[in-house]
Amino acid sequence: ALLSRGDLTVSDLTEILGQSQPRVSRHLKLLLEAGLIGRYQEGSWAFFRLSDSDAARDFVLRLVSGIRGADPQVERDLERLAAVKRKRQDRAAEYFSVNAASWDHIRSLHVPDRAVEAALLKLVGKRPFQSMLDLGTGTGRLLEIFSPLYRRGIGIDMSREMLTVARANLDKAGISNAQVRQGDIFAPPVERDAFDLVTIHQVLHYLDDPARAIREAARLLRPAGRLVIVDFAPHTLEFLRDVHAHVRLGFSDRQITEWLSEAGLDLEDSQEFEPRGGNEARLTVKLWLGRDQRMLIADPSSHAQPANAYPIGETA
Repeated sequence: ALLSRGDLTVSDLTEILGQSQPRVSRHLKLLLEAGLIGRYQEGSWAFFRLSDSDAARDFVLRLVSGIRGADPQVERDLERLAAVKRKRQDRAAEYFSVNAASWDHIRSLHVPDRAVEAALLKLVGKRPFQSMLDLGTGTGRLLEIFSPLYRRGIGIDMSREMLTVARANLDKAGISNAQVRQGDIFAPPVERDAFDLVTIHQVLHYLDDPARAIREAARLLRPAGRLVIVDFAPHTLEFLRDVHAHVRLGFSDRQITEWLSEAGLDLEDSQEFEPRGGNEARLTVKLWLGRDQRMLIADPSSHAQPANAYPIGETA
């Protein structure tokens, strides 16, 4: 029941349940062997969560739904779980406060994030889909805004500090159908041909080889799946390279189109968000949408259409 509400470590579970670490570890081992939960290494920490398997997850959730919410022990466990999550949020807030000035400076140079988010939501559409992957998830914001649409969401990031922020944000938003994992964008710890939507939001400019990142992302898409890239148009703000570790000073439509094509994706749409006001040098935000060229064919023997029988953003 606890793992259905988010990622937890052995230490978290011992604190919540008031049981010894060996006892908790033994129970987790049995659940792992049964395929009901998953284990994800993050540095020296290991996080546990319900299995990615739809069948296993649905089975566990049916069992959990039968637990009486008014049970005193369950109520105590949930209170302790809330306390553990508050500690996470405090750690995340501390990290965020240290870096907020840097991030706010960059944000001040381009259009507000909400304008880009609104465009992303409109682009993807309202039709539900199965799975989403956010590469370089950062604060987990994209997982949050798309959570009503997907059945399963995964965010990947190399930074343990940012994963702490993302988990705290997902917990605060009450999102239980998404998780975050530590991993490399060039070798993400997820299955291939598995995602209807993959996003790379303000990440490519930090990479030495952005074309490779796009190729890797394309391999993770299901047939007719979509890759959404958000980054800056070409600019000349050298201080971003010197002060904020930007490797690339933006990308042209031609560059992104070529890289998408090399990865087997068609460019379906691109949008531009120019900054407003002020005489200071500003950043133009770009949004590119690529689609996997393979066709998604529904099973003709089935009368009921699966949730992903049509590409996301489209209807029958």
